[in-house]
Amino acid sequence: MKLTFKSNNCIGIKVNDLNKAENFYGNVMGFKLMEKSGKLISFDTGHFILYVEKNENLQSPVPSFSVDNVSDTKDHLIKNGCEIVWETHGCFWFKDPFGIVYDVIQI
Repeated sequence: MKLTFKSNNCIGIKVNDLNKAENFYGNVMGFKLMEKSGKLISFDTGHFILYVEKNENLQSPVPSFSVDNVSDTKDHLIKNGCEIVWETHGCFWFKDPFGIVYDVIQI
């Protein structure tokens, strides 16, 4: 089965201080604040949306891919040596065989 991954305009990161992140990305870098909730803020950077999540487990930027079927994609990736590191309804994060983390969402 051949699955198609298509990059989308989303990148996620995890930080331990959401207020500091809001100041840095909003004021220092000048990104437009789009949305803010208890544990998540998002910024329009011009070419992609930056999702910043409050989390004690810091994470490098995570590129996001869209797929037609998240369940089939997850099975396919596991069979090909990837590890699922987080999941919720309609999306998941996985590590590729090199340890790089990616986000997958169903379109």
